[in-house]
Amino acid sequence: MVYKFVSRATAEMIMLEADAQKILKIIGKDPSAVGIITVAQIPAAIKTLQAAVAAEDERNKQAAEPVDKDAEDEDGKDVKATVGLKQRAVPFIDMLQRSAAEGADVVWGQ
Repeated sequence: MVYKFVSRATAEMIMLEADAQKILKIIGKDPSAVGIITVAQIPAAIKTLQAAVAAEDERNKQAAEPVDKDAEDEDGKDVKATVGLKQRAVPFIDMLQRSAAEGADVVWGQ
């Protein structure tokens, strides 16, 4: 299942269910099938997401050595780095910022 985020200020954004639910929970929204982030709520949502991204970055810095992008596991298979919150949140933060600048709410549905 996917979530579709829509704003008059930007193009639509499609996000997989798990990623969308994680972001919505971070900003304090119920990850229901439909919802809205009002213009008044956008600044707090941006700040909260930026803080969550910064916290994840800090945890990753303190974790074990980063995975080399060309690394292989013991069976010779490529090791892929995982996609973190930052890769999912940055485009959404941009959508929120552009929506706030134009005074547009962000709504979503599945």
